[in-house]
Amino acid sequence: QGCTQKYIVKNYFYYYLFKFSAALGEEIFYITFLPFTYWNIDHSVSRRMIIVWSIVMYIGQVSKDILKWPRPLSPPVVKLEMRTNAEYGMPSTHAMAATAISFSFLIATVNLYKYPFELGLVAAFVFSVLVCLSRLYTGMHTVLDVIGGALISAVLLVLLYPAWDVIDHLLLTSPFCPLLSIVVPLVLCYNYPKLDYYSPTRGDTTTILGAGAGATVGFWLNNQYAVPAYTSENFQLGSPLITSTIMAVVLARFFTGIFIVLLTRWLMKSMVLGMLRYRYKFSIGDLEARRRLEVEVPYKFITYSSVGLSATVLVPLLHELLGLM
Repeated sequence: QGCTQKYIVKNYFYYYLFKFSAALGEEIFYITFLPFTYWNIDHSVSRRMIIVWSIVMYIGQVSKDILKWPRPLSPPVVKLEMRTNAEYGMPSTHAMAATAISFSFLIATVNLYKYPFELGLVAAFVFSVLVCLSRLYTGMHTVLDVIGGALISAVLLVLLYPAWDVIDHLLLTSPFCPLLSIVVPLVLCYNYPKLDYYSPTRGDTTTILGAGAGATVGFWLNNQYAVPAYTSENFQLGSPLITSTIMAVVLARFFTGIFIVLLTRWLMKSMVLGMLRYRYKFSIGDLEARRRLEVEVPYKFITYSSVGLSATVLVPLLHELLGLM
């Protein structure tokens, strides 16, 4: 659907603030922040965040297509985004992701780093509120959608927290981890709720579960083969030891890692789509064919599971080779 409304921006501060805040719930944020925590903060923090993010986002996406609550009507609302307009509204997965990521990061790091808990709590709250308000400002959700998303995410965090250590231990040590990490998400993707019309929710869910599956397999491989790990000693928040040299290493890790991650995504996307086009006989510009179940699920799952595996296995090996560990 195209945007037919015209609008005038009267306050550019709010406009850019909430456009930026909305981006904190998009793929560009996930593909940068989650690997950053793995490369520069601590493995355990990253593992817990990815587990929570995958579960919370899957439940949120499925809930949308089961409840089928419409987004705000436009007009009177002016919608500043069009890609997700075909999705249903309740709950807001932006609100869910923001709540899950910010507060799981707080819970996972509060005992690893020396910083005031109150400061971390305020930062997590501000992050969540900014993303939630951005969904109202951009016209993509109602107040109820946002509150519902944040509350569902908070409840899931409370339920998952007691099992964090058990889940983490099983993911690192169980011989069945690689098989289950691939099979279970694939089953969930292929049995995603069917809609009367195409919605990007199934593709987005497959992207999330694929990235989580690839990262989980990477965690297991690293643990089995005792790959050198990034630890909390590498990056102490608020510590005076963070010198310009350490920051240079952090940036070097990040940019080399992101380059490999984006290269992996481009290569796998091209290769998998090429094989699927050959198998199902469709042209590269045939958008409808790419939305079919037998094309969309394997294309996105293989691509993003490769991204997750690359971020957790290939990038650390490269960092070690370059002396950045």
